[in-house]
Amino acid sequence: MGDGSEVMTGQASQPRIQVSQGLVVGGAVLVGLGGLLGLTGMLLVASAVASATRRWMRQLERPPTETAKLKWQQARAATSAGTEAWRSGSPTGSSASP
Repeated sequence: MGDGSEVMTGQASQPRIQVSQGLVVGGAVLVGLGGLLGLTGMLLVASAVASATRRWMRQLERPPTETAKLKWQQARAATSAGTEAWRSGSPTGSSASP
């Protein structure tokens, strides 16, 4: 029992599924080629996007790093001003509790 030599009584044995090895290999090759084509396409798209980004950055009046530094300084100044206003407080402010 369990070695595949069991005989089923009352039922005809079912035929085994036979898969064409050539078709499986051919399908695997096509899937591999499709993957390579997809990878090549992704590389081409990434290259085009990187090139367009470089061209766009060259056309800017101010580099993105300089813009980021400026915005960071503005945010720090606004935070400091807000903190100072909150600390000094105003007894006649609209958010004061009655």
